[in-house]
Amino acid sequence: MKRNSTILITLLFVMGLFSCVTKEKPAAEPVVDTTHGTISGYIKDGVYTFKGIPYAQAERFMPPQDPETWEGVRECTKFGPIAMQVNSWSPDSVMNEKELFTVNVWTQGINDGKKRAVMLWLHGGGFAFGASDDPISDGHMLALNEDVVLVSINHRLNILGFLDLSDFGPEYKYSGNVGMLDIVKAMEWVRDNVETFGGDPGNVTILGESGGGGKVGTLMCMPPAKGLFHKAIIQSGTLLNVMDKESSAALGRAVLEAAGLTPDQVKGLDTIPYKKLVEIGNEAMRNSVGIRRPGSSRMFGFGPTPDGEVLLQQPFSPNFADISSDIPLLIGSTLNEMMPVAYGEKEMTEEQARERLLPLYAEDTDKFIELYKQTYPDYTPQDLLSIDRVFRPLTIEVADVRSATANAPTYVYLLTWKSPVDDGTKGSFHGMDIPLAFNNIELGKHWTGDTEESIALAATMSKVWANFAKTGNPNAEGAVPAWNAYSKENGETMIFDSECRIANNHDRDLMSLIKARFFN
Repeated sequence: MKRNSTILITLLFVMGLFSCVTKEKPAAEPVVDTTHGTISGYIKDGVYTFKGIPYAQAERFMPPQDPETWEGVRECTKFGPIAMQVNSWSPDSVMNEKELFTVNVWTQGINDGKKRAVMLWLHGGGFAFGASDDPISDGHMLALNEDVVLVSINHRLNILGFLDLSDFGPEYKYSGNVGMLDIVKAMEWVRDNVETFGGDPGNVTILGESGGGGKVGTLMCMPPAKGLFHKAIIQSGTLLNVMDKESSAALGRAVLEAAGLTPDQVKGLDTIPYKKLVEIGNEAMRNSVGIRRPGSSRMFGFGPTPDGEVLLQQPFSPNFADISSDIPLLIGSTLNEMMPVAYGEKEMTEEQARERLLPLYAEDTDKFIELYKQTYPDYTPQDLLSIDRVFRPLTIEVADVRSATANAPTYVYLLTWKSPVDDGTKGSFHGMDIPLAFNNIELGKHWTGDTEESIALAATMSKVWANFAKTGNPNAEGAVPAWNAYSKENGETMIFDSECRIANNHDRDLMSLIKARFFN
């Protein structure tokens, strides 16, 4: 009897982990028919919210397929399980290899005949970790204040999303890119269903920060994604993925060897527990492509790889594939990004900063300091040690080439506003533009604070993001100065700060020096 009770309690606990449970729902809750079944959600402040809607299913290393249909009404009021990953903040209980394929939707209307702009958010975390349930990217405020439809998704990551086993049979042809094919499958779900949620399938903007921005750039090089999106926003995503087919296939072979399997035993990878598979993958990287150093401007390992069919080329190299030349692009970064900033060191002289710059810039140290002064006249010695050396240099290079070759405009921004949190020691750090662009000050105040200034900047940036999604033009009258499309000649950049302003090629020389020192 005790054993049966334990089984029952365990079953109830496991069921509670999943976001969607089929049962009858009261009519007061919003109910929507999707291509795979009927779902219910909830209403808050006039925003209809649906979480954890299945969009696919897949076997390990195989491309995604349609999910199974269901009968009755499926309750979708909680985020679904996240992709399998190793991180320090998510317990194993919220991860599920089979049930991770879900989308979330926030909208002001269902079946109301309106065609709202759709914003499809791709979470960060490189191609290795992350999820759609981060509070700073909650879609409620964008849907409420800007009347857009916000969609976010989960998809396969790391070794489960990007292990290239194509050497071991035609059934594994796409295994090295299934994580990106999951995103394409979710975009197909949006195309087929978003009109029911008051959205326009012909006006979809894909956006993401960090690894999410990298995914946006990758989709701009993927023929299967063409026609499924119409605008793109890349936030701090310009890391160059250098994986090619040769390296990807070599890594796949190294995984099989590290697992102690022969080519005819490749199916044995299907039954290896996830954490053991990660250990095998790490060993394989050490034995083949190597382990990436954090902070490097180049990415490699388990990530998307060009194959000439699913993915034509890597993004940011320095351009995107020609198939996306008609996609308007908004691209930018933050002033400090992932730098170990010096703002916590309140007492510092310029000479002390110079001494610490010498190992980095050597004979160019004085030139660097002078260029920084010209670029940011109100600088502090701490600023000299805290400037981003990874994202902004490549953003300029990408924007130069993109604006000269594309048939659609490119707009560039730079967030220089520094967080007031922790006595102003954090700077303008990597990811801080997320709660600002989503107008999520309440949920993200541990990053942005909740001062009048941060609230005002969030209102401005969220309107700019939404305007771009609606029209392909980010200008917001009364919120920001007139903003022209970027060109190499004008270097036009919107500076988001306590007072937003336009700068023209203000930091080109500074970033050219940085790029020469730190990119190879």
